[in-house]
Amino acid sequence: MNRFAELLDRIAYEPGRNNKIRLVADYLRKTEDPDRGYALAALTGALTFRNAKAGMIRALIAERVDPHLFELSYDYVGDLSETVALMWPVDESKRANRTPTVTDVVETLSTLGKAELPAQMTRWLDALDENGRWALLKLVTGSMRIGVSARLAKTAAASLGDKAPDEVEIIWPGLEPPYLELFAWLEGRGDKPLNLDPAPFRPAMLAHALEEPDLASLNAAEFTAEWKWDGIRVQAVCGNDEDGKPVTRLYSRTGEDISKSFPDLLPSLRLPAAIDGELLILREGRVQSFNVLQQRLNRKSVTPKLTSEFPIHMRAYDLLSLDGTDMRDVPFEERRARLDAFIKKLNDPRIDISSLVLFETWDQLIAARADPAQGGAGLDAEAVEGVMLKRRDSVYSPGRPKGPWWKWKRDPMIIDAVLMYAQRGHGKRSSFYSDYTFGVWNAEDALVPVGKAYFGFTDEELKEIDKFVRRNTVNKYGPVREVTHNAEVGLVLEVAFEGLQRSSRHKSGVAMRFPRISRLRWDKPPRDADRLETLEKMLARSDKVPA
Repeated sequence: MNRFAELLDRIAYEPGRNNKIRLVADYLRKTEDPDRGYALAALTGALTFRNAKAGMIRALIAERVDPHLFELSYDYVGDLSETVALMWPVDESKRANRTPTVTDVVETLSTLGKAELPAQMTRWLDALDENGRWALLKLVTGSMRIGVSARLAKTAAASLGDKAPDEVEIIWPGLEPPYLELFAWLEGRGDKPLNLDPAPFRPAMLAHALEEPDLASLNAAEFTAEWKWDGIRVQAVCGNDEDGKPVTRLYSRTGEDISKSFPDLLPSLRLPAAIDGELLILREGRVQSFNVLQQRLNRKSVTPKLTSEFPIHMRAYDLLSLDGTDMRDVPFEERRARLDAFIKKLNDPRIDISSLVLFETWDQLIAARADPAQGGAGLDAEAVEGVMLKRRDSVYSPGRPKGPWWKWKRDPMIIDAVLMYAQRGHGKRSSFYSDYTFGVWNAEDALVPVGKAYFGFTDEELKEIDKFVRRNTVNKYGPVREVTHNAEVGLVLEVAFEGLQRSSRHKSGVAMRFPRISRLRWDKPPRDADRLETLEKMLARSDKVPA
């Protein structure tokens, strides 16, 4: 655990991506199995411990230090693991000669009951120093937030065998911690691991965001465009097991098996293939808003009434496998043609293909994006999130390679809102108030919250907002600070967002989709911020679209 703690500590203070890769690779190279495999699983988010919750950690520290002092400290530090690690009472008589390894922790937690967990956590915390306690708590809670993505960790692992990161990414879904077969292959001691799952997940290909000026550097003749729908990106897979029986699964973009949540779609996936697409709600041939789709998501039980009221639909983007043949190295233009033929052969009302946006020049595409209803999306235009540009010759590569695919979302909605509440961030932002709740004026000239955002601003702007929060705090509610927000004094934020929906949970009655801070309006007095009626008008325009 001490070596793992040292790795996390060094990574947390290392800003450079290449240096982080080197640190992780060095750790994996020098650490024995299975410790390094479990550490890699922790860095990639592949470890979960059902009974290890943040509430249990808070209860343990509350028994040992003054609860009010802990809350004040947690508010200041902003990270639960770091706060508990620093405040845990040190008793040298309880220090163990042998500290737990990463393997000890993982294997113990996988067998330990909920009632036994607090006592075991106490023994481990007593046995470790503050760095070790911090690493233990990060490992147990799964909340790393040290600036290491799963892709970066896999890249570091690939470097052990001079492999391309994509090679590891492609076989990753078939691997399980502690990845003994993976390390044997990387170090030349074994064959490349095979995924024998008849319906495996294939790592998704992602796109880079595009701005209109970027078009000048691209050749329109080299790209196709299709509508990007405002739903949930999924992967539908059908294969045959050893006995020839069909196995069908539906995966989220990150590889989570979500088949049980959408049993009404599974019978439609009856031919062997892997399709990349978007999950939508379709009523009477019309794509519904994301707000409608949300009412179908994350339900504990899927009843006949739910499937009837929210009929699920898949709109296909790409073909990753066909009749057991991997299609990912085939150029997109050919994959698209085969996908079109496959969807026609499937002939199922629950699955169709995202239509292409016809254009020859960028001006034509710009016009279609600005008006999807006239650009080919027809009656479904309100559900269009933007367009996707794909090179005709592009292969399907895991991750986000720059150049082959671009996403060009429709221009966001923008309003001016007033900062009302702020909360400290996590990880590197734990010293700053970086999570902001903002509101607009209602008919009674009172500010009502309409959204919360924690990105969109630069590091310098973050420091400015943090300074404003500290100087203008008028109330504290646990970790939340209320700041001055009246007609004359306050901070106006220009907020960009992708959509609106009605919400009974918000006092304002509305909630924003994907809000972000686009500009700080130091020049604007709070009284000139937008009013709730402005958002109501935006909603009214959406409500006119028949359900």
